[in-house]
Formats: sequence, structure tokens, C-alpha cells
Amino acid sequence: MAVDSELLEILACPKCKGKLALNSSGDGIICGACRLVYPIKDDIPVMLIDEADTLGPEEPVLQKS
Repeated sequence: MAVDSELLEILACPKCKGKLALNSSGDGIICGACRLVYPIKDDIPVMLIDEADTLGPEEPVLQKS
């Protein structure tokens, strides 16, 4: 199960406080401004900067919902 769209609307990037989007595979939440991907583990977003991965240059920044 993916993250609920209502939850995604109220979440903000812990680093820049910017908007977030679900990645194409549904296993992470992307901050386009910081180019970070926060993982989703057991259907719970892990919104810790230390746990985030950096987006690669070839990866899309935002997914339209």
C-alpha cells in the first residue's frame, strides 16, 4: 500500500520544508528542491535527513499524481 495522498499533502521535507512527491516505484518520497528520497518502510515514511538517499542525475524529480 502506498502513502495516502492526504498524508503526502501535509508532509514537508525536513531539510528545506518544501513540497514532496511519491517516486515512480512507490517506495520513497522525493524532495525535488533538495534532490533527496526519503524511504517508505512498512508503509511509514521515514522522514529523517540521515536516512534519505540522494537522487541520481538521471532520475525524475517529481511524479504527477
